[in-house]
Amino acid sequence: MSTPALFRPLTVGGLELANRIVIAPMCQYSARDGCMNDWHQIHLGQLALSGAALLTIEATAVVPEGRITYADVGLWDDATEAAMADVLESIRRWSDMPIAIQLAHAGRKASTEVPWKGGAQLPPGDANGWQTQAPSALPFTAGEASPLALDREGLARIRDAFAEAARRSARLGIDVVQLHGAHGYLLHQFLSPLSNRRDDEYGGSLENRMRFPLEVFDAVRAAFPADRAVSMRVSGTDWVAGGWDVADTVAFAQALEARGCSAIHVSSGGLDSRQDIPVGPNYQVPLARAVKQACGMPVIAVGLITDYDQAEAIVGTGDADMIALARTVLYDPRWPWHAAAHLGAQVQAPPQYWRSQPRRYRDLFATL
Repeated sequence: MSTPALFRPLTVGGLELANRIVIAPMCQYSARDGCMNDWHQIHLGQLALSGAALLTIEATAVVPEGRITYADVGLWDDATEAAMADVLESIRRWSDMPIAIQLAHAGRKASTEVPWKGGAQLPPGDANGWQTQAPSALPFTAGEASPLALDREGLARIRDAFAEAARRSARLGIDVVQLHGAHGYLLHQFLSPLSNRRDDEYGGSLENRMRFPLEVFDAVRAAFPADRAVSMRVSGTDWVAGGWDVADTVAFAQALEARGCSAIHVSSGGLDSRQDIPVGPNYQVPLARAVKQACGMPVIAVGLITDYDQAEAIVGTGDADMIALARTVLYDPRWPWHAAAHLGAQVQAPPQYWRSQPRRYRDLFATL
């Protein structure tokens, strides 16, 4: 029998991936002063045994004020780097799964409470809050504290912070850097005309709104080793009339590809509270398909992908090259095992678990 499309290998920026299943970055809101701890070791460690092809570390702030919450992971100094190194060392003792990191700045969506305490924005005067920054002095929702519009010095500082975080990522042996340009965070805020009302060369036209995200990409690409991949996560649409849309996303993807982007991960929304999202299985796949049809680099689809045949169809029909799992794999950390069993494929599993292989799936686990 031929290998199912979901379990065929793929090369991304020189990195050999065993299959087409990516574990998406998922914020845990469990760090202290930006430093990872044993929760991240448990969380990432179990996912590193899942049989997926690539594990992505959650949105990692490049500066303290770029965190979504005060409990976000960061990579901006020696302390945050050392804490991440300890977690990665533990994981790598037991798993050879390639590891990516999502580098991020939350912009006007920063300085919030953790989700299980309501997730509301914390004002600058709060003990766990700070003054946010953005392309323009427009709050995310009415009643929130307005962000400060970034000046040229601020833009340079953030761009350089992304590059420095990429250098730290390289020292940590991370295989892929993903830039977070989605879900209403800073780079997305520059892209969308709903949040970017600047009248300088960073606002107005599509070319101008893409300028700062592309400058950040160029800086990170220059800072990260040339033989390792740099990718981008984007929102394919704001789901708001007059906002960022799929045509803009295609133009941005083509500009990224021309600069050496290795892959693009297509999500959606998150920028404007007026968004009207038609949530359902595969609801974001058409966005990935549009980018896939316009670009040559690998495209990742994400969002309510829960079924094995559903995932196989997305890759098998060419709508995307890979699928990403987030909540699905939190609920079922062995989803790739079960998908392989269902589709008649093989998956890597630690030898400590080999005896768990059901009799009817004798060839499920690949041996070294």
